[in-house]
Amino acid sequence: MIIGIDGNEANVSMRVGISEYAYWLLYYFAKFATEKKESQVKFTVYLKNKPFQSLPSQEERWQYNVFGPKKLWSQLALPFHLFVDKPRPDVFFSPGHYTPRFSSIPTVVSVMDISYLYFPDMFKKTDLFQLRRWTGYSVRKASRVLTISDSSKDDIIREYKIPANKVITIHPGVKETVSLEPHVYGMNQLKTKYNLSDNYLLFVGTLQPRKNIVRLIEAFSKVILERSDRIPSRSKRDPIGLKPSRMTEKLQLVIVGKKGWLYEDILKAPKQFGIENHVKFLDDVGDDELPIFYKNAVCFVLPSLYEGFGLPVLEAMKYGCPVITSNISSLPEAGGDAALYVDPEDVDDIAGKIKELLHNEKLRHTLSEKGKKQAAKFSWEKTARETLDILKQVAQKSS
Repeated sequence: MIIGIDGNEANVSMRVGISEYAYWLLYYFAKFATEKKESQVKFTVYLKNKPFQSLPSQEERWQYNVFGPKKLWSQLALPFHLFVDKPRPDVFFSPGHYTPRFSSIPTVVSVMDISYLYFPDMFKKTDLFQLRRWTGYSVRKASRVLTISDSSKDDIIREYKIPANKVITIHPGVKETVSLEPHVYGMNQLKTKYNLSDNYLLFVGTLQPRKNIVRLIEAFSKVILERSDRIPSRSKRDPIGLKPSRMTEKLQLVIVGKKGWLYEDILKAPKQFGIENHVKFLDDVGDDELPIFYKNAVCFVLPSLYEGFGLPVLEAMKYGCPVITSNISSLPEAGGDAALYVDPEDVDDIAGKIKELLHNEKLRHTLSEKGKKQAAKFSWEKTARETLDILKQVAQKSS
């Protein structure tokens, strides 16, 4: 059995969202290719650029096929090679929304979410056109559609009018810890490197309107400006159970993420709300550093307007960071009973939940412990194994 895979989403230097999803699937598929019980399965990964060193090395049952032209690669170059190259795959898997056109090979496609249908104004016109047209074609053509939450599954079935048994939910895993170099494994080093306060709230995600970062900054301004006139001195006993250091140290909002699209209003928001000295934008945080940010944050806040799943919620929980997130779309599915939930369109609600966590050490501890248990339910190996089972079923059914 030969499984063909579009590996381009994973073959990038900075991986977020779909790229992270595609990378971990390839990582574990390559491991499975060395297992005796999968000895009948071979993988061919199709790319338009040479594979990065971070991708699995070529082996007997794990091969790369690199070709061009790069323009409209998935719609022109890929279908051509799938037709002329021998042997042909028994099933073809596209982790990122788009299946090859004009191909008779059974396909499986992954669709993270359909936010482009619900929030079209938050996408570039060129991206929106491609997402609408190509995704619609792909989900109707595919033998199976994989998605990462029951919330996204319901959306896909409803909007594309496809049979419910064609769409399968396979939850994603939590980002795995890479080897940490001793010289960076410590908060003191990161505080110096990034000029961080002892106390900070954390957001992790691409800077784009759907992430609702402007409202987060406005909510944070309400916390900062209200607190500024009533912070007790270090010598006074904290009347509400919060450690004195929590009340006396400068509080920051640390926003970790690359610029996505329509991010200009986000960058202007701290000055607009009068807290430019309390907000830090960091776009160069390494994978080896991010766990330290999670471990030392007062809490993690993701007030997104829509998420296919919301992996950063589980990443924060894995490291014991209390979580505040939205009460809509898939986020309650990811967070379970281990998060505080907010109405993402209600700035006062967001601010109120932040204050609640700041002032309640017992609640922070409870959420931290619950979060670790919630995150432990999800792993990339489990995700990859369940995905491979679907690919094998489709291949066997078509043979």
